[in-house]
Amino acid sequence: MKKLFILISAAAIAIGCCKTNSYDICIYGGTSAGVIAAYSAAQLGMDVAIIEPGGTHFGGMTTGGLGYTDIGNKQVVEGVARQFYRKIGSHYGTLEQWIFEPHVAEDILMDYLDHPGISTLTGYRLDKVQKSGTKISAIELTDGKKTKTIKADWFIDCTYEGDLMAGAGVSYHVGREGNEIYGETYNGVQLLDKHQFPDGIDPYKIPGDPDSGLIWGISPASLADRGTGDTLVQAYNYRICLTDSLENMIPITKPDNYDPSRYELLLRQMASQPAKRALSDYFIWSMMPGRKTDINNRNGFSTDMIGMNYEYPDGSHEKRQEIIKAHEDYTKGLLYFFGHDERVAPELREQMLRWGYPKDEYTDN
Repeated sequence: MKKLFILISAAAIAIGCCKTNSYDICIYGGTSAGVIAAYSAAQLGMDVAIIEPGGTHFGGMTTGGLGYTDIGNKQVVEGVARQFYRKIGSHYGTLEQWIFEPHVAEDILMDYLDHPGISTLTGYRLDKVQKSGTKISAIELTDGKKTKTIKADWFIDCTYEGDLMAGAGVSYHVGREGNEIYGETYNGVQLLDKHQFPDGIDPYKIPGDPDSGLIWGISPASLADRGTGDTLVQAYNYRICLTDSLENMIPITKPDNYDPSRYELLLRQMASQPAKRALSDYFIWSMMPGRKTDINNRNGFSTDMIGMNYEYPDGSHEKRQEIIKAHEDYTKGLLYFFGHDERVAPELREQMLRWGYPKDEYTDN
């Protein structure tokens, strides 16, 4: 029974620890998939450990700002996932709710983890994988100072990065595979027609002068042939939760390492489309319950920090933290730039200044 359950649930489970150092299932990664897998296994009577290496928050993107669920046919969502959306609905006074505030989702997912069969561990990341033949027998964890060894009958990787699988020697590829590898047509380099810059934007620090160098965000590389492979990964961004409630607002202030020159390309995009004077022209600005937002990337220059994440998948812990911090600084800087740089159209600045960080979200940071 245990073996059958693991095989059909491999996409959903990870690892943790607390009471002892030996478990039926160890789930590495406290994403929403990891949480639901831990709960499902515990409901079957298994002793489960779930580890969230990133810090104190469980739930991954579901609690990290992506509350605007991409959903088509809701009838295909069943099981504990359907139950989760109905618990969200109960909070908001409806049968089901598919858009939600981060802290509401986190409260519900933490309720799933409040189970006698589940032990949790936060802030410890994978250091080494011990194997017996091809089977993982234990993993060694570290928080940078202390170490822990966790044994389990089954280990499941529920990280977004696939770190446990990589540590166990599972083969993988970073980047886009070329079309020719598997005889496909939509792999590799694509030059599409959405989220692009208008034609004619000058890339040089001194417009028209190649000797002045490229402005921040422009790559000197040539566009490769369509369908060819590379080692590049899709841009990362933060799904941003802001509020326009004055009672619940922390003002957007100048962040660490603020550098307005990073947004010169944005100014040139703005100049090329002077009629676009709404925040929704530059962001996917989705409204959420509680007078909040789920903000995503739109067009050529937005919340995506394009090209600055290529070292993340295979990077050390230190390199990843460096990249995470750079994205945080860039994102906070972008919001501050929109509201305070006098080169931005007054209408856009006025709109941005209506928004701030919610006091009741991510209260620890």
